[in-house]
Amino acid sequence: MTALRGRAPLSIGELADELYGQIIGPDDAEYETARTVYSGDVDRRPAVILRPRNAEQVARVVALAQETGLPLAVRAGGHSGAGYGVCEGGIVLHLAHMRALEIDVEARTAWAEAGISVGEYTVAAAEHGLATGFGDNSQVGVAGITLGGGIGYLSRKSGMTIDNLLAAEIVTADGELLLVDEHRHPDLFWAIRGGGGNFGVVTRLKFRLHELTGVYGGMLVTPVTPEILEAFIAEAEAAPEELSTIVNVVTAPPLPFVPEEYHGKPIILAAMCYAGPSEAGEEVIGRFRAIVPPLADMVQAMPYPGMFAPVDPRMRPVSVARNLFIDRVDRATAETIVDRVTTSSAIIAGAQLRVLGGALARVPSDATAFAHRQSRIMAHLSAIYADPADREPHDTWVEEFMAAIRQSDPGSYGNFVVSAGPDQVREALYPGATGERLAQVKAKYDPTNLFNSNHNILPAIS
Repeated sequence: MTALRGRAPLSIGELADELYGQIIGPDDAEYETARTVYSGDVDRRPAVILRPRNAEQVARVVALAQETGLPLAVRAGGHSGAGYGVCEGGIVLHLAHMRALEIDVEARTAWAEAGISVGEYTVAAAEHGLATGFGDNSQVGVAGITLGGGIGYLSRKSGMTIDNLLAAEIVTADGELLLVDEHRHPDLFWAIRGGGGNFGVVTRLKFRLHELTGVYGGMLVTPVTPEILEAFIAEAEAAPEELSTIVNVVTAPPLPFVPEEYHGKPIILAAMCYAGPSEAGEEVIGRFRAIVPPLADMVQAMPYPGMFAPVDPRMRPVSVARNLFIDRVDRATAETIVDRVTTSSAIIAGAQLRVLGGALARVPSDATAFAHRQSRIMAHLSAIYADPADREPHDTWVEEFMAAIRQSDPGSYGNFVVSAGPDQVREALYPGATGERLAQVKAKYDPTNLFNSNHNILPAIS
């Protein structure tokens, strides 16, 4: 029998399914799979994994963590780069069994339980010609991406995910289940829109749905030179808000649609999504096709869920990454990006560039806990390699890459930050008044910092 060690030791055998949901201990067959998260270099062994089936059971798990003093990690999709959805020797509150979705077609709203994935939600909404914008990965849990902000294929047209969050139910550190929105607990509602999982366990979320019968989108693959990259980003910035682009400058993997002579050389893999009529989308994408003849062109009219490429659920990449906002991709910056990508010894190395603006930028910076509304371009630099023991040279490469392209914007996007120390949390994720306000909300709803497996916000000291 495995014992949970803390202020009040408790044996797994004393936990009842009807109180806590499914109980998975180290001796159970499901344990290895249940403790595994997306990041391939995260290997933590919790004392117990609890999968509640409703908010009442979630509250009991939170109380158990309080009583035992054990570390608590909350997991939905398990895609945190830092592996925050699992902890060593503590309690994992895994929301896998809470996946209900209620769509009100007439009102264009949806209530989603926190364990449902972006892909499941998107497919169900598309059956009614509706969509909520999340990110670009179907396996991510809706709760995690929402609490961190939500930047994806529809952000320029309809805003970030948090801009389409209408209400939420959340279990706070004292075990109370609160319904929060603009009128009920507005301080907490403000904080969870960008402040991550610092304030409790969100069990249900109410989203706004937008009419979207289809998109003109897919992957556009081109050669890359500094001139091509500069022109590509300039065209993305000039494009109408219906278009979102995710431009990956990478060393070409041996994919069947990439000509063999380009394998291992830098190319552009651009995910293009025009959320509007196909005829208009074809005209807009035509401007990118005119920059350079594509190596592969898979952009076409499709249902919106078709934008989410299939993902192998067993994939666990070992990687290092840095995230930052930049002001521009001029010729000098483009030269640096193309040059740096060619110097990496990783299996796949690259820079992902997302032009922001549009509806995202029209929301006041203090309206939510996402403080980077005026940031122009998001750059995500990463290197995927095989052996976790080989981390050092890849970490050095990505750190030097970040320093080489940093401009005036000091910010980072929390959902893409692998790990953040206290200084980065205060200065890059939640700067100035945003961080001060979050600390006050934290002190009110989680004064003992029970929820600390995240980009942690420390409670304000009164």
